[in-house]
Amino acid sequence: METNYPTTGSESTGLHKSGGSASGLGESDSGGTGGGIGGKAMRMRDELSMLKSDLDALMSHSSTLNDTELQEARDRILARFSSMRYAARGIAEQATKQFSQGRDMTVDYVKDKPLQSVAIAAGVGLLIGAMLRRS
Repeated sequence: METNYPTTGSESTGLHKSGGSASGLGESDSGGTGGGIGGKAMRMRDELSMLKSDLDALMSHSSTLNDTELQEARDRILARFSSMRYAARGIAEQATKQFSQGRDMTVDYVKDKPLQSVAIAAGVGLLIGAMLRRS
């Protein structure tokens, strides 16, 4: 995506052209490794940066645009914002699923090995206590 600086017609807004829904941010990640959320978050951060630059460009050139051009620019920005909101919802759902999986795995481990779990918890407690005592 590249920035179009003021030229003529509807492209005089300086807005980035979007070829779809925020780089596919709302699509599900079937990898299951957790790395997909980080990649999507980075893409979302890039999209937010571009949205900000689009809004800045629109504000700086709004006085030279006619009503039709302003409406087109507004529609493009709202469409990008909507797709980003959808993508954020997808990332939040994935994070919730991963958290639930981690919680379920922990519960299963504690049920399968209760003595080992108590020993681990006691060891972690001793380490935290030792670190706090030194502070």
